Amino acid sequence: MPRIVIGDGALYYERQGIGFPVLFVTGLGGFASFWHDQVAAFAKTFDVVTHDHRGIGQSDLTRSGFTVDRMAADVIGLMDALEIERAHIVGHSTGGAIAQILAVEHPKRLASVVLSASWTKPDAYFRRLFGLRKDILLRLGPSAYVQANSLLLYPSWFVARNNERLRQLEAQNLAVFPPTEIAASRIDAILAFDRTEQLSRIKTPTLVVGAEDDIVTPAYFSEELARLIPGAEIKIFPRGGHAFTQVRAREFNQAVLPFLASHTPG
Repeated sequence: MPRIVIGDGALYYERQGIGFPVLFVTGLGGFASFWHDQVAAFAKTFDVVTHDHRGIGQSDLTRSGFTVDRMAADVIGLMDALEIERAHIVGHSTGGAIAQILAVEHPKRLASVVLSASWTKPDAYFRRLFGLRKDILLRLGPSAYVQANSLLLYPSWFVARNNERLRQLEAQNLAVFPPTEIAASRIDAILAFDRTEQLSRIKTPTLVVGAEDDIVTPAYFSEELARLIPGAEIKIFPRGGHAFTQVRAREFNQAVLPFLASHTPG
């Protein structure tokens, strides 16, 4: 089980493929396994690195530092530990917030950045939604929280067609669910995130990806990111929900692979 000590705890990571490095950074759930549908496809031409966030999965259950900035520092620490000087960063949702910080604060470490289903800053809708998610977690417990997530992350038609598969996934996620206070503090972390005023400073080539039917981070967030980041490209899928990286994995891969290839040094 590959683990590297980063600051006050060890991070679990996976590495596959040969080529220029690509770090895939997961969203609120924090599991490296979120990128299952990307790893095999991208590892054919890239050195693919994924990791469990601090306090999640096979990483140490550290109970401090649950801010987006701290999680961004963990990514830089992982790059340093793996001797990766420069990489592409693909961040989904909370991972996209982490990627924004890296693009602002560590531009020399990035060859390109992909912001998938991310957001600029919490607005009234965002606060309502994540406030409700936190209430479900604290009042009804992890099981209800995990079940509710399926209804939020995936389109209705996908849930109807894949109900048993999602039930199995829910059971797997519940078996490794972090302590409630860690999950709640991660929600607090994203509710505190806002780098909007610094987005105009990003010079790293950026691709913004979203879905029209995403009800967690609606497409207007992706449109705003693309407007505020100089020269950013944007791709909006008509369907796929928040987890379009899984629901529309082939289309996502086909959109992102050429972008990374076009910005791979040398």
